[in-house]
Amino acid sequence: MAQRHLDPTDPTAAAGPPPVPAGGDALADYLRAQATEFLRALRLHRESGAGAHGNGAHPSGAHPSGAGALDRGRGRGPAPAPDGPVDAARALRRAARRLSGTLHTFQPLLDAEWAEAMRPELAWLSGTLALEHAYASRLDRLLQALHRLSGSAAFPAQQAGRAAPARAAATPDPAPVAPLAPSVTRPSPADRGNLTVGAAKAGALLDRQLTLARTRAHSTALQALGSSRFHAVADKVALLASEVPLKDTAAAAADLRPLAAAARDRLTDAVAALPLVTAGNPYNAQALVHGLSPDPAPHPQDAQWHQVRLLLRLHRYALEVLAGTDAEDADGADGTTDVRLLAAGEALDRHRDASEAAAAAAQAARTPRIAPATAYALGVLHADQRHEVEAARYAFQHSWRKEPIRL
Repeated sequence: MAQRHLDPTDPTAAAGPPPVPAGGDALADYLRAQATEFLRALRLHRESGAGAHGNGAHPSGAHPSGAGALDRGRGRGPAPAPDGPVDAARALRRAARRLSGTLHTFQPLLDAEWAEAMRPELAWLSGTLALEHAYASRLDRLLQALHRLSGSAAFPAQQAGRAAPARAAATPDPAPVAPLAPSVTRPSPADRGNLTVGAAKAGALLDRQLTLARTRAHSTALQALGSSRFHAVADKVALLASEVPLKDTAAAAADLRPLAAAARDRLTDAVAALPLVTAGNPYNAQALVHGLSPDPAPHPQDAQWHQVRLLLRLHRYALEVLAGTDAEDADGADGTTDVRLLAAGEALDRHRDASEAAAAAAQAARTPRIAPATAYALGVLHADQRHEVEAARYAFQHSWRKEPIRL
């Protein structure tokens, strides 16, 4: 299929065909549906024994999963049951992100005091639950890169049973707790010989640091799920599944398209401010301009791209509201899905992962009294991940400049 290159600053390039008109009732249906998904994921997470309270009991005696609210939820049928606590936690984060993003975009139509109090709590929950998975994925990514750079296809051997005792020691709950994120595969000790000495020691150092960070994130997530702050959020979501606090009666008939267009315009403006000309080549010297800086602050350009990633998510959530369904699970109201937005989102996700992995390698290289060979391996790893950052930026601008593909 021929692709027509467009100016990324043109708002019509991001919009595609005009969305189907939707009113405040569509917003209420979407919020109820996401609240129902939140409560369903919470119930499955507790039933699987992954919560701080294995029996799922609310401290006040009420069940936080809101079984009655589940029956009153509208907008979508029952979703497939997540497979275990990992999928349940992912579904919980997913629903929290969509609720928080939708409240941000369509806040003028909702009760202002309620939305201002609810949105940061949902963002806190989503961010807390995402930390353990992020550390596990970061370690996996860095170990894969080390072996790729050293000409080996296997993971470096890790000390067996080191992560599990550390997690058990950091978790005060005596009840068995299932992990919120999958464990990184550990190969046999013979595979360590495939690595150079510096790369093997760099992998061991990264494993110690990121496993410790993951263990702490696991404990933090368990504490968050058992805190009164979380139960207050769950109670509010249970109420949201049955009643959406719109601003007034006129909000039920309000047109959602201007607010959705504003979210699209914010995304378009942010993309226009990106250095897309620099990202026009998959690899360029901008990736390593600050590579030797002793400043532990993030790369100065990364913040702009992370902001675009967040705005792209808000834009996608607004389109879901207008379509009256979840774009990841079903087609839009006009039977179409914008493949370009999905490709751009995947590129920005890779950008985020690579930039955070590069920062982790740089932080490990600042560890006092490490061997020169270890520091050299970590420096090469950092450069590799910064090149991955540039490749992700190239992939984003390559997909963004194309005409939206409607399937």
